[in-house]
Amino acid sequence: MKLKIFFAAIAMLLIFGGCTKEVDEYNMPAAYWYKKMIEKISDGNLEKADNYYSSLQSEHIGSPLLPEATIIMAIAHLQSEEYLLAEHFVNEYVRRYASIGEREYAEYLKVKAKYMALPYARRDQGLIQDAIKEGEAFKRNYPRSGFFPIVDTMVTRLYLSEAALNESIAELYERIDKPKSSAYYRSIKPEAWIEWEKIDPADVAWYRSMFEGDGSGSWYGFLIPDTQSVVSRHSYLDDSDASIKKQENMELEELRQREMTNPSPDAPL
Repeated sequence: MKLKIFFAAIAMLLIFGGCTKEVDEYNMPAAYWYKKMIEKISDGNLEKADNYYSSLQSEHIGSPLLPEATIIMAIAHLQSEEYLLAEHFVNEYVRRYASIGEREYAEYLKVKAKYMALPYARRDQGLIQDAIKEGEAFKRNYPRSGFFPIVDTMVTRLYLSEAALNESIAELYERIDKPKSSAYYRSIKPEAWIEWEKIDPADVAWYRSMFEGDGSGSWYGFLIPDTQSVVSRHSYLDDSDASIKKQENMELEELRQREMTNPSPDAPL
């Protein structure tokens, strides 16, 4: 009986001791949260650092430590290759804390985060375009910035990546017999000063090329049947017939609408 009471007392001490530790983590000074955040960043525990930053922000919204803590979190996530989180903290810094002089560096970090978030450029067309848009905006807003050459290099590489992606899409349309779509993507040349014929495509690792192909074909192409399914391999042959039929349907629908609005005088009431 005494042994059971002893173990029950130990369990209660552990439970209430743990609760006390959690309670002590509330209503702390701003310097405490800032110090804890820096310690967790040094340890590489960014998830816990995010929690301490949230505590600092929620309990001390007007603290002078917040701007510095925000940009530190952005840089920490950028160095840890967590680019979306890095962009989130940069946006927070620009929106709330950055002065005119500090905004330039923050905008540079935002461009860098978008650029670094593209390890495989052929997988995200939208992200490439967003990164180009951010880079061009930086070049317009800060033409004399010390970061201008770096951003200009990033944007140039992004244009090359976009061109390579467009060429892959054009070759794909060729394979499914879509010559007009293929010609459209080949006509997109975002920078006239680049001699596109002299650009060599980036090398793709063999283990990726096995599954992704190079845009012109892949080793498993023989497994795909030459039949009409979701995308017809010969649908361009039917484009003219389909357009004629669509026009006829539109004309019939227009006639029906006219009859409904202007009925014939001989029609039965």
